[in-house]
Amino acid sequence: MPKPTDENDLIPILITGTLVIVILIVFLFFFVIIYQRKMIKNQAEVRKLHDEKQTDLLNAVFETQESERKRLAEDLHDSVGQVLSAIKLNLHRLEKKSADKIADPLLADTRRLTDESIQEIRNIIHNVLPPVLTDYGLKEALEGLCLKMQETTSVKVHCKTNLDEIRLRPELELAFYRMAQELFSNAIKHADASIIHLTITKEDGWLVMEFKDNGKGFNMDEVKHGFGLKNLQSRIQLLNGDVKVYTKPQNGTITIIRAMI
Repeated sequence: MPKPTDENDLIPILITGTLVIVILIVFLFFFVIIYQRKMIKNQAEVRKLHDEKQTDLLNAVFETQESERKRLAEDLHDSVGQVLSAIKLNLHRLEKKSADKIADPLLADTRRLTDESIQEIRNIIHNVLPPVLTDYGLKEALEGLCLKMQETTSVKVHCKTNLDEIRLRPELELAFYRMAQELFSNAIKHADASIIHLTITKEDGWLVMEFKDNGKGFNMDEVKHGFGLKNLQSRIQLLNGDVKVYTKPQNGTITIIRAMI
C-alpha cells in the first residue's frame, strides 16, 4: 500500500508552486506594461506621421504595431501559457496523491489561481491577435467582439453585420476590426455609455461602419485633435476612406467610417 504523502514534504512543494505562479503573474503584468508602453510610443509616432502626411511611413508604423501584437501573442502562448499549463497538471497530480486534508484547500486555491492566469492569458491573446478574424473574417470577428463587450461589461450592445460570406482584403478587415476596438474602448472608458449600436454594411462598393453610443458625448472643438480620433483618421487614410463624427455634450456620439472595398 503506497505511503501517504508526508505533510512536511508536501508544504514546501506547495509553497514553491505558489511562488512560481506569483512570479509568472508578476512577469506577465510587467510584460504587458512594457508592451503597452511600446504601443503608446508607436501610436505617438502615428500622430506625428499623420500630421506630416507621410503615408508610406504611417503604413510602416501600423505594420510594426501588428507585428508587435503577433509577437506578443505568440510569446504568451508558447512560453507563459505552456508553463502555467504544466504547473496546473503538476498541481492536479499533487492533489491526487495528497492525503493531507489541511493542504487540500491550498492546493485547490492554487489550481484556481492557475486557471485564472491561463484564462487571462487567453483573453490577452484573443484581444491582441483574434484568430477568428484571420480564420473566418470581419463579420464573425465583429460579432464576437460585440458579444465579448456585452458579456464583460455592463453595456448593452446591438450588433448588425450585413455582410456576405465573401472575404474582404486582409488590410481592410484588420483596419475595421481595430477601429471597432478603439471605438468600444472610447465609449466604455470615456463616454460612460450604457447602450451601443454597431452596424457594418456594404453600400455601392463601400464598406460602411456606423458606431452609435448613448454616452455623454463631447465638444468636437475641444477634442478634434484628440488621440482617439487621430488614430481612426490615420487608419482610414491608408484605405482612402473617411471618418465622420457627430456628437455634442450629453447627446451621445455617432461615428461613421467608410472605405472602398
